[in-house]
Amino acid sequence: MDRDKRLIKKIKKKSSKAAANELVSIYYEEIYSYAYKQTVDKELSMDLTQEIFISMLKAIYSYDEKKASFRTWLYRIATYRIVDYYRSKYYKYTSIAVSIDDFSIYDEENIEVTVENKEEVKKIIDMVNRFDAANQQIFRLKLFADYTFLEISNTLQISESTVKTKYYSMLRKIRKDLEVV
Repeated sequence: MDRDKRLIKKIKKKSSKAAANELVSIYYEEIYSYAYKQTVDKELSMDLTQEIFISMLKAIYSYDEKKASFRTWLYRIATYRIVDYYRSKYYKYTSIAVSIDDFSIYDEENIEVTVENKEEVKKIIDMVNRFDAANQQIFRLKLFADYTFLEISNTLQISESTVKTKYYSMLRKIRKDLEVV
């Protein structure tokens, strides 16, 4: 935590590229993993991760450590960026044009499993994308970032009971929708 504060201070006061690079490298794998769990697409996850860190660096001068930890603030940026991507015209267009060539298959014996897993993840992501932005944040932070309900509560500044209620309500809706499909 002190390391983050030190690096942020260097970036804010001296526009230190070295400090910015170090801060990005500390969180890169974690944020990439968060994006990948939601897209199941390596290239797209890399692009989104890059955009997330660009947004972070542009906004770092407005970061206030009194309001949230840096990690919490970064996940908030990441969540908004991913929600924006799924709302974009580009996503809506490309999701229609997906072909079987887009699936990366490593083991011929598991072709069906790989395709089924990607299709299941895509169905769930499509359902999550229909929720409003606040509910999407709760769901994404819980499922893809492994945040606790308390951490989500602190991040979004809403009560822990509200977070739990909304999360479990979304889960029930997703389960119901999956049964229909």
